[in-house]
Amino acid sequence: MSTLLVTGCRPAVGPGPSDPPRLLPAQPGLPALPMAVTNNAVVAVPTAAGTHLLSFLGLGAGKTWRDPLSAGFHLAPGQTTWRPIADVPGPAGRLAGAAVAVAGVAYVFGGYTVAEDGSERSVESVHAYDPASGRYQVRAPMPIPVDDAVALVYADRYVYLVSGWHDLGNVNLVQLYDTRADTWTQATPFPGTPVFGHAGGIVADTMVIADGVRIEVGASGRRSFAISGEAYIGRVDEADPRRIEWHRLPPHPGRPRYRMAATGVAGGGGTVVFAGGADNPYNYDGVGYDGVPAEPSDRIFGYALADGRWRELARLPVASMDHRGLLEVDGHLVLVGGMRAGQAVTAEVVSLPWPP
Repeated sequence: MSTLLVTGCRPAVGPGPSDPPRLLPAQPGLPALPMAVTNNAVVAVPTAAGTHLLSFLGLGAGKTWRDPLSAGFHLAPGQTTWRPIADVPGPAGRLAGAAVAVAGVAYVFGGYTVAEDGSERSVESVHAYDPASGRYQVRAPMPIPVDDAVALVYADRYVYLVSGWHDLGNVNLVQLYDTRADTWTQATPFPGTPVFGHAGGIVADTMVIADGVRIEVGASGRRSFAISGEAYIGRVDEADPRRIEWHRLPPHPGRPRYRMAATGVAGGGGTVVFAGGADNPYNYDGVGYDGVPAEPSDRIFGYALADGRWRELARLPVASMDHRGLLEVDGHLVLVGGMRAGQAVTAEVVSLPWPP
């Protein structure tokens, strides 16, 4: 499909000084998932009873076309084990979905299926999951099905799906979902090169999007995948959430990454934090599109909204990649599953102290 590209954004201020990042120790207390899973849609749902952690969809340890999952897992407040929940409705077995929390409910968006011949299909499905009742509710489907998109919540009501992959190519769309009205509209398009597997977060009305994978077309017309080093900041218009004022940012510290974990953290003036990822774009099995196996990063960096600068923040206790979200839980940042060195799928849940 064709995409609308927006150009002419002015650059923001450049990177600031940073101290050498220190290794963050993993914190005890969060149990592993019942099974190894990667590329799972994860979400923390705060409620009056405490924070519920949920994992939906993803890919099992076999990493073949047979291994995409419909499974869901739930770690309830005060519990010491994850329990299986009902499978996510819709096409069986998919990865690269997205999950967010709005008003005490988890919303699960899309993902893609993989056929035996390797063909992939983006799924339009949207479901709301109530952790109190354990029930899914069908919601209005995405107008343009996307996977490997960034999902961000504004005003505890609206969900933005930024760019992502649609069946045969990337789109620059920003699709806006109103959870109260159960309706979709189009917001100001993403101004950068359309990408998939990018990462981002939002604090109040300000979002930051970084990296991902773009399509390159050679002289012969053959397409290939390349890492993108573009980053953008977007500010939502309070009077009209469909309007986003986008500006390009300078590159973040270090090499561009694919499938990082990211989230917006409100404390200290607000920081959008990025962790892990890989610098070589890869297929769902962890092997690069160039045939070279991808390896994970242990870097944690962030964009500090108060002073408008990138900061090196810390290092993960174990390098990790293939994530669909970074969770903020009780003063910690949490990684659920993912891939480790050697493209090994893990069930581990890593909790990190925050701020570092």
